Amino acid sequence: MDERYSRQTLFKPIGHSGQEQLGAATVTIIGCGALGSAIAETLTRAGVGEIHLVDRDYVELSNLQRQQLFTESDAREMLPKVAAAEKRLKAIRSDLRLFTYLDNLDAVLMEKLIAGSALVMDATDNFETRLLINDASIKYGVPWIYGACVGSSGVVFPFVPGETGCFRCLLPVLPAVNETCDTVGIISPAVQMTAALQCAEAMKWLTGNREAMRKKVHHFNLWDNTQLDIGISRIKNAACETCGEHPTYPSLEKAAERTYAVLCGRDAVQVLPDPVRPITLEDAEKAGQKLNLEIKRTPYFVELHAFGHRMVLFGNGRLLIHGIRNVSEGRKLYHQLFG
Repeated sequence: MDERYSRQTLFKPIGHSGQEQLGAATVTIIGCGALGSAIAETLTRAGVGEIHLVDRDYVELSNLQRQQLFTESDAREMLPKVAAAEKRLKAIRSDLRLFTYLDNLDAVLMEKLIAGSALVMDATDNFETRLLINDASIKYGVPWIYGACVGSSGVVFPFVPGETGCFRCLLPVLPAVNETCDTVGIISPAVQMTAALQCAEAMKWLTGNREAMRKKVHHFNLWDNTQLDIGISRIKNAACETCGEHPTYPSLEKAAERTYAVLCGRDAVQVLPDPVRPITLEDAEKAGQKLNLEIKRTPYFVELHAFGHRMVLFGNGRLLIHGIRNVSEGRKLYHQLFG
């Protein structure tokens, strides 16, 4: 066994056999922001053999307070988070099998990834994406580790198909309007604690220690010094569209996908590419030149400053429009630029 993991294999619940299981495991991480970067680094250092990392965004200066994989240089270059993460993770462990996806997670990508994974780690920032993960988890029988944090608090729970109600069952008892990092802020220790708890659950599952996994939703607040464990065994809904008697997996249906979306915690609207009329980086440059706009091109995107807003078009045609929080306004600006 590699000397690198000698201290970890001394931990009896893992041992040499558990370390071998980690090395053979494939894990998908959805999101590479605060939670995702911490989870990716922890599982890389733990020896997980293969990691698939999905994120749609790039590094900004405001990320550096809590997103541990990134540097000021990454922010200056506006590197996609998955590209910056890849550079750092491969420096930590050169034998890591790492696959990155600079993309918005949709049903097609979710099903492709989960079909080959032993576990999915939630590092997202919205209910819609979690419902997509949840539907795929139940459909393919692959567990996922839910994690969320804001302010000084965090929540963690491992959803194991067939053992409890699913995330969709839980929705009716969750608040309709949540606090976000954009409204109340966040401290880095809350991120690190949430990610650490998620990774502990992941390592239990991947090393065959499932009896040690949490059976209740765990909530903590580091500032108030409080914690609470909430049982959800009774929330399972027989009529649930995901885990009920007649599942339809609604979030995996193509009709559920949205072309325009406001990004959580960001003054930005995302516009997904139209497969009938994809916009290329060259198209964006030409549109900018016609309007005499300030243009920046990198291997990953074209950045324009148009109509008072910063716009970033990625290579697959996905557009971020900064400075707005209204889908209708985003649609209008998109058509102003590209017709």
